[in-house]
Amino acid sequence: MTDEDTIFHRIARREIPADIVYEDDEVFAFRDIAPQAPVHVLFVPKESVRTLDAMKPSQAQIVGKLAYAAAEYARKEGFAEDGYRVVINCNGHGGQTVFQLHLHLLAGAQLGRFGTPK
Repeated sequence: MTDEDTIFHRIARREIPADIVYEDDEVFAFRDIAPQAPVHVLFVPKESVRTLDAMKPSQAQIVGKLAYAAAEYARKEGFAEDGYRVVINCNGHGGQTVFQLHLHLLAGAQLGRFGTPK
């Protein structure tokens, strides 16, 4: 599998169906198929970036675009005021399983604490 042939790239190319809930020129978002909260949406840049750690300085704005898209979606869907969590996993120990940068938006319930090692 190449860096541009992850499941997320295939979803972006519409080769794999997904419930796409947001899209603009640089970002698309879809509902996670194994949600960890009542609302669990993945925001993915259309530009290929393997991990947060692999970003180049010229790509730093991508994280801001992902965060802005997630916040815009939360406002539009009406749960921004109640609150939500955004997470970017990086590499294996960080929990990343698909190696295309993406941001998780979780909402719809009171979320517990996180970050303790297993």
